[in-house]
Amino acid sequence: MARSLLAAAAALCLAACAHVQPAQQGARPLAGLQDWSARELPGKRATQYSLGQRAGQACVLAQAQESASLWRRQLTLLPQQVERLEFEWWIAGKQAMAADTDPDLDDAPARLVLAFEGDEARLSGRNRMLFELARVLTGESPPYATLMYVWDPRRTPETVVVNARTDRIRKIVVGNDAAGQWQSFRRDIAADFKKAFGEEPGRMVGAALMTDADNSPGRAEACYGSIRFVDQQANLLPGSLIF
Repeated sequence: MARSLLAAAAALCLAACAHVQPAQQGARPLAGLQDWSARELPGKRATQYSLGQRAGQACVLAQAQESASLWRRQLTLLPQQVERLEFEWWIAGKQAMAADTDPDLDDAPARLVLAFEGDEARLSGRNRMLFELARVLTGESPPYATLMYVWDPRRTPETVVVNARTDRIRKIVVGNDAAGQWQSFRRDIAADFKKAFGEEPGRMVGAALMTDADNSPGRAEACYGSIRFVDQQANLLPGSLIF
């Protein structure tokens, strides 16, 4: 039981804690993108993030080799500010994927992770216990809810997957093919959050990119292009990443 709770608390922190781990030793923020930084995960080899290019397009190149870590930033966006989210990524042709028997152990070559505030009084007793354990382990509070957009060739797009150890982390499959090509997505964050969690979203407080291949084990590679948070007047909102 204790081991299971620790694993669930670790999952909360892996997904979206804002400032848990120090930056990778020797790593520097990518040039011109100082609001983003690499963050290691406890007990994991770090995925390498760098400026790169694939198919003639500049991007954040993520290369994982039996590793898992994030590249992330803080946000302060109210749900009513964001009309839509636009993002793009390129997935290498051959990817490591963990066994599909446990969703919590899945690797994913590409994830866009969003973290949200909310009313913790609405959490179940088990989740309140997990949140407190996460605070003790890290000194930081996990977000109320974490929504991930993921590439997964084994599942149909628009599938919602609830994390096996905590229902405060849920993912929506948005891509499952077109490896070796640039793919573009346009999402309604509020609608997606309601679809995944069954409630309206709170303030968005963080975003992260995550490419991992620690459970397979093996290698994974993705390139992340522009990420645009767009308001109703088609203006870019703070936190957008443009190449």
